[in-house]
Amino acid sequence: MKVIFLQEVKGKGKIGEIKEVSDGYARNFLIPKGLAEEATKTRIKEAEEQNLRQSKLKEKEKADALQLQQQLEGKIIHIKAKTGGGDKLFGAVTAKEMAQSLKEQHKINIDKKKIDLGEPIKHLGEYKVKIKVYPLLQAEIVVIVQAAD
Repeated sequence: MKVIFLQEVKGKGKIGEIKEVSDGYARNFLIPKGLAEEATKTRIKEAEEQNLRQSKLKEKEKADALQLQQQLEGKIIHIKAKTGGGDKLFGAVTAKEMAQSLKEQHKINIDKKKIDLGEPIKHLGEYKVKIKVYPLLQAEIVVIVQAAD
């Protein structure tokens, strides 16, 4: 029996996928639990249209992410921080401060969760920081930490 998966079933199928499964498995497990429905001609057509819409949406998201990556690549942001003698900072420069500086200095909105610091910045200097724009897409910016007056 052909079924359309309404939810992901580990090892069997993903959402929207159309697969052939045994009649008993479909009638006794998948359909009663709401994990799948029988694949009629109209249901198959609806599922294909929905898959097409989702693929177009993903393509648009990726194109937007590529544009954002090009905007971010090589940008330099300056952050002023208090020092405690020498080049050591009071506290650390956070991803939140970097996101705020990007917004103020370059008019680019980035979620602080997408900024990959690795380890906290606790000294004055120049640092390269990666920003996750999209899965498998990253941009690199330069952060210059200076002493506040």
